[in-house]
Amino acid sequence: MKHITSLNCVVATAVALLSLPPNASAEDTLKLATAHRGAWESAAPELGQLTGIFKKHGIVLDLNYTQTDGETESRVISGNADVGLAIGSMGVLRAYSRGAPVRIIGANTTGAANYWYVPTTSAIKTIKDMVGKSIAYSTNGSSNHYDVLDLIKQYRLKARVSPTGGAAATFNEVMLGHVDVGWATPPFGIDAIEQGKIRIVARANDVSTIRGKTISVAITNADALQKRKDVLARFMQAYRETIAWMYSDPAALKRYAEFAGVSEGFAQRLRDEFFTKDMMSPDKINNLSAIIKDAITLRYIQTSLSRKEVAELIQIPAPVR
Repeated sequence: MKHITSLNCVVATAVALLSLPPNASAEDTLKLATAHRGAWESAAPELGQLTGIFKKHGIVLDLNYTQTDGETESRVISGNADVGLAIGSMGVLRAYSRGAPVRIIGANTTGAANYWYVPTTSAIKTIKDMVGKSIAYSTNGSSNHYDVLDLIKQYRLKARVSPTGGAAATFNEVMLGHVDVGWATPPFGIDAIEQGKIRIVARANDVSTIRGKTISVAITNADALQKRKDVLARFMQAYRETIAWMYSDPAALKRYAEFAGVSEGFAQRLRDEFFTKDMMSPDKINNLSAIIKDAITLRYIQTSLSRKEVAELIQIPAPVR
């Protein structure tokens, strides 16, 4: 009788364990890599972990920060990272077309937060005032080079374009009067805007060909997706919930400000003015046909992708409603 009682206890314990909800299971660790520590658009993993959202979904993130997007992508392809965040969409297309085992599991940003600016003493106040002026971009073939060409095309501007290097070098050129209009990507320049040194005269999202495209994505390795599909689905669900929290709870701005080493006012301006919630939606790769066309034009890939290839490359887990 004593043995029967013990057996019943074992069975009851087993049944109880089997009936536990998924979130009560042992936590799964995911190695995540990104090159943009402190950037709003790549802060969700860090913030979601700090506030317990990933833990709620049984996920522990091993966060690693790289030097470049290319390094992040390489880590995912080699299997040294499970997830890579904020990777340029065209770069992923190039890797996939070359046979790399890379898969897209979510959008990172759609549209762009880049902007063009002038010193506050400049007579240039609108896009139309750029006629006949010099507009900066970093280097030939860079994304902001094509952004400024798209700006000129859409607004039919007769303007000169000038390579000025990185954001800091461009700022110096603008302030010295060597170029009329500078370019920057936030958070660079926000402090100068707040101090009244410069003002924004145009934004990348003013250009229709830019604002409708998903410019960066979240990726994983094909083998990781096959073996850990449920874990990655829970990761993406936690990621969605973190984005929602970042745009709804004032505490998110405080957490981000502490993490990024900026003021809460700076954090709020960065979020509200440069990265709207729609831009951060992870559930759809927008305007893929245009992205593929750009990738062919810029020689990232040689030919378009078939429907079968698109379905293999883009595998975004469905949200849990």
